[in-house]
Amino acid sequence: MYVFLYIRVTFEHKILSLNADRMIPIASSELIINQRGAIYHLDTRPEEIADTIITVGDPDRVGVVSQHFDKIDYKNQHREFVTHTGWIGNKRLSVVATGIGPDNVDIVLNELDALVNIDFATRQVHSTLKPLTIIRMGTCGSLQADIPVDGFVAGTYGLGLDNLLHYYRQDTTDGDLQLIQAFVTQTQLHSISQPYIAGAAPGLLRHFVEDFHHGITVTCPGFYGPQGRILRLGLQHPELVNRLTGFRFGPHRIANFEMETSAIYGLGKLLGHHCISLNAVVANRVSRTFSSDGQAAVLRLIQKALPVIVTL
Repeated sequence: MYVFLYIRVTFEHKILSLNADRMIPIASSELIINQRGAIYHLDTRPEEIADTIITVGDPDRVGVVSQHFDKIDYKNQHREFVTHTGWIGNKRLSVVATGIGPDNVDIVLNELDALVNIDFATRQVHSTLKPLTIIRMGTCGSLQADIPVDGFVAGTYGLGLDNLLHYYRQDTTDGDLQLIQAFVTQTQLHSISQPYIAGAAPGLLRHFVEDFHHGITVTCPGFYGPQGRILRLGLQHPELVNRLTGFRFGPHRIANFEMETSAIYGLGKLLGHHCISLNAVVANRVSRTFSSDGQAAVLRLIQKALPVIVTL
């Protein structure tokens, strides 16, 4: 018998589940604050982060986004984590590089939440919690013939083939439990993964319709074997791409896969934040084609999304 998980946590519910007693200070071994009063990995202080945050995987892409800002107030890099905070008009924005993979997203989402929802002086959770707006801008591989290279995908759900969300307490709903059960039944991937699923924020998804394909974004814990690529090693599931491409459940199909979205959606819901993942397609795994200029596709995605983000 398999266990299937779907993250459905309301903002009110997660307030209760995060910290039963907010008066208890969080230990220095758990909430690590450096000598300048900044969170450990991001090396960023609460006043240095905006409430609307664009995440990118590639550290070099932070500057590609922030070059469109009217003004930049803060720049910092610590390890692979690059942060720029600035303004477009009256809208304050931050761009943060997560690096690659769900494990890095675990660091970034938890630390971003700590910056706005924990008092660094007392180490106590704020009495009123602040939801962030988090927009991922990344690259992906298409899993449908009609979603071409250089196109854009807005993920309706993030479906994780990694194990990150299994370390956190979650709630389930019958409807989305059925979606996961259908996925496992059709793909037969239960031997390598106990998948989980979380949805995009509906209030954000509705802003990204024109010129965006919609569908489930599958998040993989690697780039080669976990995405069905064969170089020198044989694969446990060489038919992975075909199984993902063929999945259907009611109106749902899998549009694309990459390495961060399910972790962002899952942790974002658990923490009470509003998340959307936007991806430029650089590979089509059905037609076996690759973009001739992936950087140009990403730049067009940034130019398409930023004017919308400023209005959120």
